[in-house]
Amino acid sequence: MSNFKTWEEVRKELNITPEQEEEIRIESEIIKASIEARKDKKITQAEISKKSGLTQSVVARVESGTHSPTMQTMVKYLHAIGYTLKVVPANNHKVVSNSNGRKINKSNK
Repeated sequence: MSNFKTWEEVRKELNITPEQEEEIRIESEIIKASIEARKDKKITQAEISKKSGLTQSVVARVESGTHSPTMQTMVKYLHAIGYTLKVVPANNHKVVSNSNGRKINKSNK
């Protein structure tokens, strides 16, 4: 018998609301897009640390998804790789763009 629980079992135990689940999904997408952008630019975690002033362990925790990074941490992380967050309507769009407007994730149609 497996010691692992399904997401449904965890959700029931934690009593996660649909709103909270959406917040988790959005945060996860931002982190995944940030990692993808870092890798596309061939920047290491150590380089982000040096450019951003974040410790390498903080950068690793951001990328592991085990901790919720603060907005300040994400802004420093993204700035170090030449990106920023952009607020857009949520009409089925999952968008993170750099300062030049390049989309990292496409719309969810």
